[in-house]
Amino acid sequence: QVQLVEAGGGLVQAGGSLRLSCAASGPTFSVYNMGWFRQTPGQEREFVAGISWTGLYTIDGDSVKGRFTISRDNNKNTVHLQMNSLKPEDTAVYYCAADRSIRPPTNHNEYDYWGQGTQVTVSS
Repeated sequence: QVQLVEAGGGLVQAGGSLRLSCAASGPTFSVYNMGWFRQTPGQEREFVAGISWTGLYTIDGDSVKGRFTISRDNNKNTVHLQMNSLKPEDTAVYYCAADRSIRPPTNHNEYDYWGQGTQVTVSS
């Protein structure tokens, strides 16, 4: 079992940066692929970025390529999402999730554990 807690959301102006963190509890964090998703009211959860359990493989959603970077520290049971060049359309609740597939899925239905989410608001 893995419990996930996100932090680092907030209000930022367009063009600014935020760094989200996801802290995991449980002894097996290092064997899980991790993903970041985001969701706005009435919309399905959108894949943002994923990272393999080793940290050697990452994948980014099309809307954030070149702006967001996912990373992890298995010694500290944390995964981060560095968000640069933020746009108003990045406004959403951001969730981290854990999965045991071979590679981090881009489909939210394939993830096993979820955090409670953190709000990111980008003003124009």
